[in-house]
Amino acid sequence: MNRPLLLISLAVFAVSACDGSKPLIKPKVEEPGPFPAADRPVAHIVSSRWSSEEARDRVNESTLVMDKAGIKPGMTVADIGAGEGYYTIRLASRVGKDGRVLAEDIVASVRDTLAERVARERLENVSVRLGTIADPKLPDDSFDRVLMVHMYHEIEQPYEFLWRMRPALKPDGLVVVVDADRPTQNHGTPPNLLRCEFAAVGYRQVSVVRMPSAGGYLATFQPAGPRPDPAAIRPCRMKAAEGDASQRAPHS
Repeated sequence: MNRPLLLISLAVFAVSACDGSKPLIKPKVEEPGPFPAADRPVAHIVSSRWSSEEARDRVNESTLVMDKAGIKPGMTVADIGAGEGYYTIRLASRVGKDGRVLAEDIVASVRDTLAERVARERLENVSVRLGTIADPKLPDDSFDRVLMVHMYHEIEQPYEFLWRMRPALKPDGLVVVVDADRPTQNHGTPPNLLRCEFAAVGYRQVSVVRMPSAGGYLATFQPAGPRPDPAAIRPCRMKAAEGDASQRAPHS
């Protein structure tokens, strides 16, 4: 075949490959995992609200939490398990017009109700997204803070969830968890168990403080070192972790 004819043939092939008449062959992307299961009960989602907004404001809950979390104007913050948007609305005000808030929930109807509220209140610095039980679906390298208030005990697959969430944090970003100090089946997370589960996925605890106004405590975490291979994650044993966060069962 002479050169002009060869060039024409290649051009025709390129066009035919992109005209939609034939599916393009895409490389298969392997999903990570499997991830270990959590050795603890998982609380059922019983409501999209933890308490009334009026009651929470009377004890200055959101202001104290945002202050302890170091949330400032201009930051980008993810509100995971946003529910009816108690924190979403107040975060939007705190970060201001130069900041961004991404509100995420796994229940489509709750997400839709929150999206309507955001539109009604004209919060132009807020976007709303639907996540899944094992993946918050956050964009990489985007967040100064990831806020998880009274919802960690409802995560069915904590190791996969935390593993997938790690890349979303900026280099100095923090995960902020607010929860009650009680068993997970009673809608809380013992602090040692929380620390153990985060450590299993390569996070270090930065701080933990009592937070009575928010019903328990506030803990912050930051990625430390490389993200572990899912097969290398050693699951926490609930009884050991409740007594000593450094005790984790060997991987099998």
